[in-house]
Amino acid sequence: MKYEWRKQEKNLYIPKQKPELVTVPEQQFFMIKGKGNPNDSEFAEKIGVLYSLAYAVRMMPKQGYTPEGYFEYTVYPLEGIWDLTEKGRKLDTLNKDELVYTIMIRQPDFVTKDVVERAFEHVEKKKPHPFLNDVTFGTVQDGLCVQMLHVGPYDDEPQSFELMNEFIKNNNLERMSLLHREIYLSDFRKVEPAKLKTVLRYKVKPIE
Repeated sequence: MKYEWRKQEKNLYIPKQKPELVTVPEQQFFMIKGKGNPNDSEFAEKIGVLYSLAYAVRMMPKQGYTPEGYFEYTVYPLEGIWDLTEKGRKLDTLNKDELVYTIMIRQPDFVTKDVVERAFEHVEKKKPHPFLNDVTFGTVQDGLCVQMLHVGPYDDEPQSFELMNEFIKNNNLERMSLLHREIYLSDFRKVEPAKLKTVLRYKVKPIE
């Protein structure tokens, strides 16, 4: 049976439209960093190279190599960790040119350094990409987080952040940084803005 993250890991990927606490375990990702407006072509190019690597892993058995422990699965969704430059933090309104990001796609636990190297070799051979050498592979452990499902345009996310901040305040918690994570459950190229589904997440800790 194919592993479906939407079903097997609903607590991480299909939250309610209200803030809730979740503990996120260590996960591994293909990642690439950047700065600037996510509407620019460079951002789309970076998404493209991440998906090329993710599908290179997913399709390895059809290319003649089956990694140890491999299982059928659905490719994980695109995620992003977002911040602002020092200049951007001082502005009264959001300037998307001052955004700093790490976008990433999670990989199953069977993915090892050898599997990663094979994926890079496959992409390099099949479709060389200008940002391929900027991609890294590593683990992230968020731990205790507040998250909720945001439905609607990305520009309306501050409304959901307000709810999350209120939840944090009311539950004796504090944010661990100004960074936040977004998990994109919808393809913005195919879904109208009003129906976009995005998981929003803050790392938090109890106030002692």
